[in-house]
Amino acid sequence: MSDPRLFRLRATFIEQGRLALLSHLEVAHTLERTVRRAGLPYAVSQGFSPHMKIAFGAALPVGVGSTCEIFDLQLTEYVALDAALQALQKASAADLMVQDCRYIEPRAAAASVAFPFSTYRVECADPVEEVQVPASVTVVRKKKPKELLVADYLAEPFAVDGCGATFTLEAKPTGSLRPDVLCGCCEFGSPVVSITRIAQHA
Repeated sequence: MSDPRLFRLRATFIEQGRLALLSHLEVAHTLERTVRRAGLPYAVSQGFSPHMKIAFGAALPVGVGSTCEIFDLQLTEYVALDAALQALQKASAADLMVQDCRYIEPRAAAASVAFPFSTYRVECADPVEEVQVPASVTVVRKKKPKELLVADYLAEPFAVDGCGATFTLEAKPTGSLRPDVLCGCCEFGSPVVSITRIAQHA
C-alpha cells in the first residue's frame, strides 16, 4: 500500500529502437538509474534490502515497442511537474525517453492493473488488405501447452490501415495473450516489420 505522506508521480515513456529488445527487468534497472541521475527525491523501502519505491506497468514482450509505457515513482518531496519532467528527460536515453508525468492519488490503482486494455499497431512490409485471425492459439505455460480462445482477449478486432493494422487486447486477472504471439499466428499477407503498443486504457 502506498504511503499517503509520499508524492506519487506517474511517468509515461517510450520504448523503441534497439531498446525495445531489452527485457522488462533490464528496462526497470535502466529507469531506476535514470531516476537517480535525474536527482529526484525518491522514496526508499524499509527492511534488510532497501530499494527505490518505483513500480512499472504491464511488461512488454521483448521486441515489441511502445509509445505509452508507465512507471509510478514515490517521492519524499513535491517537485514541480515541469522540473521533474525536464530532469527525467535530461537523464533519459533517446529510445527510452520520458514523455510526460503527473501526480496521482496515493491509493490509485497500480499501473500494472489500472489499464487492462492495450491497443497495438502492426506495421507490415507491404499494404495489408485483410487479417486472418485464428480462433485459438496454443501457448506454453508452466511447461504445459494451453489453448487460448482469441475472442476471450481480443477486445477490438484488427482494423486494417495501409501497411498495417491496429487491435486491442484485454489483460485478465487469470492471464493475457501476448501481442507478438497473436500476430505470429495471424495471416497479414505481408511480413510483419514491427509491433508497437500505442495506448493503454481502462
